[in-house]
Amino acid sequence: MNGFYRIGIDVGGTFTDFLLVNDLGESLVYKTPTTPKDPTEGVFTGLKLMAGDKDLSVVEFLSQVKIIVHGTTITTNATLTGEGAKTGFITTKGFRDCLNMRRGMREEQYNPKQSPPPPLVPRYLIQVVDERVNCEGHEVTPLNEDDVRRAIRFFKQEGVEAVAVSLLFSFFNPAHEQRIKEIITEEAPGLYVSLSSEVLPQVRVYERHSTTALNAYVGPPLSRYLTKLKGRLAQEGFGGTLLIMQSNGGVMAPEIAIRFASNTLLSGPASGPTAGVFYAESQSARDIITIDMGGTSFDVCLVKDKKPAFTEEGQVGGYRLASPIIDIHTIGAGGGSIAWVDPGGILCVGPKSAGSEPGPVCYGHGGTQPTVTDANLVLGYLAADFFYGGKLKLDLDSARRAVGNLASELGLDIETTAAGIYKIVNANMADGVREVSVRRGHDPREFALVVAGGAGPIHAAAIASELDISLIIIPRESSVFCAAGMLISDLKHDFVRTYNAPVGQHDLIKIKELYQEMRDEAMRTLAAEGISREAVKLLYRADLRYIGQFNDVGVVWEETLIEDAIQNLSGAFHKRHDTLYGYSMPGAPLEFMNLRMLATGVTDKPSFNKFPYVGRDASDALKGERPVYFDGNFINTPVYDGLRMGYGNLIQGPAIVEQPTTTIIVTPEFDLTCDEYNDYILYPKGVKYNHIPR
Repeated sequence: MNGFYRIGIDVGGTFTDFLLVNDLGESLVYKTPTTPKDPTEGVFTGLKLMAGDKDLSVVEFLSQVKIIVHGTTITTNATLTGEGAKTGFITTKGFRDCLNMRRGMREEQYNPKQSPPPPLVPRYLIQVVDERVNCEGHEVTPLNEDDVRRAIRFFKQEGVEAVAVSLLFSFFNPAHEQRIKEIITEEAPGLYVSLSSEVLPQVRVYERHSTTALNAYVGPPLSRYLTKLKGRLAQEGFGGTLLIMQSNGGVMAPEIAIRFASNTLLSGPASGPTAGVFYAESQSARDIITIDMGGTSFDVCLVKDKKPAFTEEGQVGGYRLASPIIDIHTIGAGGGSIAWVDPGGILCVGPKSAGSEPGPVCYGHGGTQPTVTDANLVLGYLAADFFYGGKLKLDLDSARRAVGNLASELGLDIETTAAGIYKIVNANMADGVREVSVRRGHDPREFALVVAGGAGPIHAAAIASELDISLIIIPRESSVFCAAGMLISDLKHDFVRTYNAPVGQHDLIKIKELYQEMRDEAMRTLAAEGISREAVKLLYRADLRYIGQFNDVGVVWEETLIEDAIQNLSGAFHKRHDTLYGYSMPGAPLEFMNLRMLATGVTDKPSFNKFPYVGRDASDALKGERPVYFDGNFINTPVYDGLRMGYGNLIQGPAIVEQPTTTIIVTPEFDLTCDEYNDYILYPKGVKYNHIPR
């Protein structure tokens, strides 16, 4: 590889993934263990590996890197572990408890023992100020600045690092919040400040409070991390562009990420659907389900007509996040998921994970509890001497002992127990796929399965068999799938304004004003990130609902005459409502709730090379064979070197395809071939496969 480089980096719970692409479309995959105490160490370990492969110093290598796109788990981990910033909260007098009262409902209605998560902001750090703006945006009570100064001095006394400000009707008139920010800057210049009128200027007080508080809670840790990362990159000679992945599937500049830190709460997985759409084009598949199984979690997303599902009803650790995010369903199922026996003697797998420290027992890093990876090693799916490209020798004896302890507890033999672990985790993941498909009115048999993650290809065929899915796409870069998605993501920013009025009685001039306001803000934001006006695309949306109902439905249109779009909103709403909920009421009156805009700054994409046809015979890639557990017995199974396979090669299952960073299990029910991008395609035996080049 030569030329200038682009790097995608995805910091996961167990491994940090890298995809290196040059200007010629050549790509290389790297993985390093994640370093939870300081993720920059894992990042720079990977950069040193890349530089070493080029016989360059890190400084020489980074001087040739044009773009680094980085997905981070800093904010997610801070929220899940309760290690975010000590946060103060300022709201309108008389409404102190709205944040911690939440919606007043259990998330699990039939679980009387369920408790809400610990409050992000304890009650004593919630301060109120005398002020009032009414529901039309007019000032009723002026802001009492003495209240603000008393609150800030109290926060300083308590060692608060960040302050969230969310007043009652600030989304209509932000003047009081902006003045509070000015006072905070005067009284305590070092505090991180999060304003609801900037983070989420929309109706529904709890959702707005929670999102603003989350933004403040995770802002300081993200700021520290990105400041350290940027400083170290600059010190090591990087003069290119650093972009941060965000939860809506786009990227943003680090400065914007620090300001809107909550937009990175699902940073890593959000690039997966973008990558899935790209890789599925080789099979002309418009409807796909992406699955990503790493060491800790399993992420699944349904993509219909090449468009991922979005939601404004996200949660992280039980805390409400109302910013638009890609609708990714996550469960605790990964290579590090721990197998255990419940009090009733039933074998369970996950959600707890051994993570990267200590990791599975077979890593030899001090782990004692059997995991999915240990079971896969016992069953022959993994090779002890080729895991992680041979850099990490797996200890089969230790894995057998750990699984054996569980087998003794269950009264089973080791192999049957390991097979049970494999089947249970597969069933859990298949149920995760049903959550985004069957339970939302989609038939998974009509979708292609796009597989990612270092552990995903080991389990993909078994998951597809349970769901009766007939086309599996495993990209050559599947083990760094999200890192690949980051390199083909555009800059994206979401904007929202609340506008409530019955459809037909709306003020078109006001609607135009609000969209123009968002358009101007979008252009300023993207211009600050170096995007020209010609590269900007705008997507308009209005949230509507039947009058008297609670759920909003978004209707989207491309940049066009607003008058024309508004005239067609009712018909589009009824159609969309029928798709989502199975019914519509064309004669019922509608009302506007929010106006939204998605601004996209289109970026240059790296190209991925096509390869020449090399024929069906894959014997040149055959490495040997080993006993592998299928259908209750060990079968001598051929093992192939994936990096020596090419376009057109055909392998009949059962078989194993190994790459340095992943292993593909071709079960007896499936065959495998390579497409013109050298990506792997699995399909059931007896099905005629017609390769359609992209």
